Amino acid sequence: MNRREFGNLVGLGMIATSLPVAIAACTPKDTASETAPEEPAAGATPTEKIDSKPREDGFAALGTVADLDANGSLGKKAFIAGPVIVIRDPANADSLIALNSMCTHQGCGVEWKDDAFACPCHGSKFGIDGSVTTGPATEPLAPYEAIIDGDLVLVKAT
Repeated sequence: MNRREFGNLVGLGMIATSLPVAIAACTPKDTASETAPEEPAAGATPTEKIDSKPREDGFAALGTVADLDANGSLGKKAFIAGPVIVIRDPANADSLIALNSMCTHQGCGVEWKDDAFACPCHGSKFGIDGSVTTGPATEPLAPYEAIIDGDLVLVKAT
């Protein structure tokens, strides 16, 4: 074995032994959110933890009415019924519109923006009924049933 081969083997060994440490250092930790309460964003008011377990009638809490009104929409990718976004119906402020929040084009999360559900990835837009108004998406967003109960926004989970 010559000096170059030996140097290459030593270097490769050093890289291989440090790889698990590098992977562990670059992996995000989710355990903090499980043990400690989330910090509110700057300027946001802290909210209570919402019990999102389904009730007997099949509805589960998504968030508070106060948060809905403050943000214009409520959404959660990991909601029990699937990814969901909820807004107040522009035609009737007492009603809610809830849709699957995954764009039917390539699965990006849609946002409520400029009176339409918009996909930030490829520019698809959807009407308040979930229908496609601008492609490349060709399929509508699936609807959910949503209601207000007290100070909570509930979405049908089953």
